Order: sequence, then structure tokens, then C-alpha cells
Amino acid sequence: MTQATPTAALGPVLVIGTGLIGTSIALALVRAGVQVFLRDQDSHQLQTAMQMAAGTELNGRAPDVVVVAVPPRAAPQVLAAASKEFPDATITDVTSVKSGILRQALFAGADSSRLVGGHPMAGREVSGAAGARADLFDDRLWILTPTLETATEHVQRAQLLVATCGALSVEMAASEHDVAVALVSHAPQVVSSALAAQLLPAKEMHIAVAGQGLRDMTRIASSDSDLWLDILSENAGPVSEVLSGVVFELQEVLHALQELAAGDRDHQEAIDATLRAGAKGRMRIPGKHGNPDSPYREVAVMVADEPGELARLFIAAGEAGINLEDVRIEHVLGRPSGRVELAVKPEAADPLVEALVQRGFDVRGVDS
Repeated sequence: MTQATPTAALGPVLVIGTGLIGTSIALALVRAGVQVFLRDQDSHQLQTAMQMAAGTELNGRAPDVVVVAVPPRAAPQVLAAASKEFPDATITDVTSVKSGILRQALFAGADSSRLVGGHPMAGREVSGAAGARADLFDDRLWILTPTLETATEHVQRAQLLVATCGALSVEMAASEHDVAVALVSHAPQVVSSALAAQLLPAKEMHIAVAGQGLRDMTRIASSDSDLWLDILSENAGPVSEVLSGVVFELQEVLHALQELAAGDRDHQEAIDATLRAGAKGRMRIPGKHGNPDSPYREVAVMVADEPGELARLFIAAGEAGINLEDVRIEHVLGRPSGRVELAVKPEAADPLVEALVQRGFDVRGVDS
């Protein structure tokens, strides 16, 4: 993993595609003082990005790096065209599928010695330039998948690009990348969308009692459907493998639930097995700084839905010398307030409660 500490100046960068990711890259580069050029067939997105000071249109100066930030279906041809138009530039992309796209780009004429596949592991549930942020990649992973023929010079340029955007670069083979993202990104998108689709025929009175669990599970279901159709189509094999495992688990649980509903109480074992396996699997997800996930205690506080209240809460925790490991907010139905759950290390829970109570906060308890 390469630390995000640029040690050299990055030359002009051309970003082709001014959607959420492309414009966010441009903004991050501009923040670091890099000259950025923008190109997009969508004049509205291009104008929006330029109005956000993300860069200017290409003025004839050849870029050192070209970042192709277009949808997966268009990426191979754009990568090949950029490789031919700018014969000295490092060519990279941001698509979340690598093997097929890089193979198609090479077939279309991209120079394998200058091609470095890229995938920033960051995003938002919105699309378009208007949702772009300069800090989108800060301290996030950015996977690089150079070809076997990619020259060291161009790998280093790609690493510098990543570092300049504030991210950490990780190098892996394109095929390994596709298997990894199928598990940690693509299959979760399908599961989230499938669950959210069950809300369409549901009664309003049932949806009205939705809690944070449903919101957490369906958050990514609002992502760009057209983009995800492209992604899933390009990575169909690895995603189908992951979903096969998910479907198997669900079928086991479904059968057990059906038997239980019919009055047979001897089918809890399959449900218990899935729940316990899920809890163990969840613990394998890296926690802070890539370390194993740590157990935290959550301090629940009711906060008024008013400007400055969250800031007051965070300041109180800081003044008490308590580091907040995570924060979750759940709005309360029918009340102008929210439940804020502050995750802290176990030994910090009681001191945090004491400090907040002394400052007049409505502390509702501590979950272990």
C-alpha cells in the first residue's frame, strides 16, 4: 500500500468525463495545485464542472496523465482513443471492473506500456458533477491494475496521481480486483436493491416504522441504476458467484422459516447457523487504519434537530478527551429530535456518559 504523500509535482492532467468521480478527481487535483483539463460530450456536466473550478477545457498543451472517467460501456474505446491522441501520457481509468475493460481497450489499440487500470474505492449515492467533492478520496483506497507490459514510469505516475488526490494506492492483478469488488461492492449493491424493491408494494403504515437497520441496508440502493447495469454486466461472472452463496444461505433460512411457520420447531439450526456465520464474517471487515474490527460501546444521546446541536455534542466529547470511533444518527418519527449513537472504546463509555450528563445532554443509555 502506497502512502498518500506526494514527493514530486504532477504535470497537467486531462480528465475525460465530468460526472461524480471525474469531477471529484479534478477538484482534488486542483486543490493540490495541479493544472487540470476537462473533456465531456455532455456539455451541461462539463459546464457544471468548470463552474465549480474543477478545470478548463484542453488548450493544446499535452497532458502527462489522462484519466478516463466514463461509464464502463464506453471506457475501452475512450481509453484506446486517448492512448492514440496523447502518445506520451499515462492512461488510466476509474471503472469498477478491470479485466474485460482493459482487455477490450488493448484490443482497440491502447498502448499496454502506458495503460494503468484504476479504481478509487470511494463514491456517493448521487451522480453528476454537482455532487463532486474535493475530499472524496481522502484516506480512501485506490486500486491500480497495471498490465504486464506497463512501464514503471507510468505506474509511478498513476501512484502520484492517487497520492495527490489524497488516497492510498494498492496494486493488484485485474482478475483479483474483479473478484474482490464482486464481494465487497457489486453483490452488496444487488442485495441492497433487491431488499429496497420489497418496499414498493408495502403498506405506508409498515414503512413508517422503518428504523436505522433498513436505512443502512438500503442506502446504496439509490445509486445510479444505469451505471450499475453497466458494472454488473461487465463483472457478471464474479458477481454471480458471490450471489450464488448468498442465495444458498437465503434458501436455507427460507426453508427453515417456512417449516417454523407451519409449526415445526425443529428447524432453528439453519437460521442460527446463518446468523452466527454472518456475525463471524462481519468481524473480518477491516476496522480503523486497516486493523481488525474492534468492539466498541455505543452511547445513545437524544439531540434536538437544530443548527449547532451536533457540533455542541462533538465539542463536549472532545473537551472530555474522548475519541469518537464512529457516529450514527437515527431520526425519531414525529419528533424534532434525533438519536445519536456515539461509538467509543469500551473504557471510554462511562467517562463519556458522565461528561455528557454534566453538560446537560439527554443520555439514553450505553449499548455493549
